[in-house]
Amino acid sequence: MINKCDVQNRRVDTGFRLTKVGVTGVKKPVRINRDGDIALINDTLNCTIDVFVDLPAEQRGSHLSRNLEILRDIVDDSVKNPVPGIEALAVDICGKLLMRHEYADIAEVSMVADYFRNNRTPNGRETLEMYTLFGEASAVRGKGILKTIGVEVIGMTACPCAQETVGNVLGCKGNVAVMSHNQRNVCMVSMTTDERVNIEANDLIDIVEASFSSPTYEILKRDDEAAVVINAHNNPKFVEDVVRDVLKRIVEKYPKLPDDVYLTVRSESEESIHKHNALAERRTLLGDLRGNR
Repeated sequence: MINKCDVQNRRVDTGFRLTKVGVTGVKKPVRINRDGDIALINDTLNCTIDVFVDLPAEQRGSHLSRNLEILRDIVDDSVKNPVPGIEALAVDICGKLLMRHEYADIAEVSMVADYFRNNRTPNGRETLEMYTLFGEASAVRGKGILKTIGVEVIGMTACPCAQETVGNVLGCKGNVAVMSHNQRNVCMVSMTTDERVNIEANDLIDIVEASFSSPTYEILKRDDEAAVVINAHNNPKFVEDVVRDVLKRIVEKYPKLPDDVYLTVRSESEESIHKHNALAERRTLLGDLRGNR
């Protein structure tokens, strides 16, 4: 029997199916404990969470309070019982959404968190650097759950074209790393897999940082500052180079992952001598990359 006070459950004759109804911007602390990964052991991440389900045409509204109850039960429990990663937590939330919203066929969860890990400058000084982590999951009733892990990393590129032009103007010969203009480069990588496949966020961060002209650092003393600039100008890259180098390293790093892993790599350079930015992106299946497509 339908509760007459339950407005959400009331039937409508002129409705349309909605593909996404839910809540956004829920803030929760999540504790992570990834075995064998020192940087992720007992880390607490401050996450922003969005959760959604679809809504049938004949039902007036979705029970949004159920979403908050699920987050309370699952996410709050992670403070006492750490989880392997925010993408794994998103999978659990997705499953519970379909259990609690019996009228829904689709569930989606998106989580974003600032992540800090230890690093070292070129001359070996310890530093703490910030990155952005993404964890997502999507489920279709009766068809399983897909999960996504992603990272956003900030680095530096030096323009090869400007460097060559300046070298010609100055009459430089040989492999001399002359001046060029620089960009702050923001690179995002995400990989969507079956819920049983595990990919480490730290590995993705390492791949991206190795693909810049140079990583960047929060604090640099003068000798480290010089090293970063010299390293970047010895390794000039277009925004396209960053994407292709990330793709190449992913293919080399994950030879055993299934071909149907879906991959997105996007790199955006914030230009220093233009008022616009430059962007390159590739969305593809891992199997297509292995076939050089």
